[in-house]
Amino acid sequence: MTRKFFVGGNWKCNGTVEDVKRIVCMLNNGEVPCPNHIETIIAPPYVFIPLVKSMLRTDFQIAAQNCWKGKGGAFTGEISAEMLANLHVPWVILGHSERRQMCGETDAIVAEKTAYALNQGLKVCLCCGETLKEREMNETNAVVCRQVGAVAGKIACWANVVIAYEPIWAIGTGKVATPAQAQEVHYNLRKWLDCNISPQVAQATRIIYGGSVTSANCKEIGSNPDVDGFLVGGAALKEEFIAILNARNYQH
Repeated sequence: MTRKFFVGGNWKCNGTVEDVKRIVCMLNNGEVPCPNHIETIIAPPYVFIPLVKSMLRTDFQIAAQNCWKGKGGAFTGEISAEMLANLHVPWVILGHSERRQMCGETDAIVAEKTAYALNQGLKVCLCCGETLKEREMNETNAVVCRQVGAVAGKIACWANVVIAYEPIWAIGTGKVATPAQAQEVHYNLRKWLDCNISPQVAQATRIIYGGSVTSANCKEIGSNPDVDGFLVGGAALKEEFIAILNARNYQH
């Protein structure tokens, strides 16, 4: 089965109106593969979603960086899946390590969020990844399979889920998993899906890599058979994001 290449640009907590206009202009002018070959999502901060949505090229989709685990209400500062759906925002990133570590989001909370977002018609980019200590203790596969397994206990359909493997030790550090390390984890995640969900889900689910992805390393990492794309942080704010979108040599 051929899985469509998938690249997400996570802007995190960055930008001003002027920055947003400049970045969107750069994206709009970039020469990238056609949507038959690649699916691209852009995740600006919440406050800039309407502006980006009004300006961004139509072959790129908008994503939110997070959403609440249930229906809206008396939850100060939160954004509900219903609100995103109302704004026609099709994607949401959930379980990012920065939210797990800084905001105390547990596997159970991420699973609740994922199930609720899917039920509201959103598509989910589900993040998983291990710390440096966990990798040094050879716990990588146990950690990422536990994180994905928590979600598996809450959802019945994987058609609208993309899994992003993001080793915590490689996010924003300049360190990056070697192509072999990335392939190994992606392979084991796919094997887990095969054994615990179904062979069909394992073959169809896209597993992308995130963690200091740059124009210099994207082609080598992306050439692995189980690496189906990237979730990009810092480089998503720069011109090199266009080069990352061209990691696979598709014709434009």
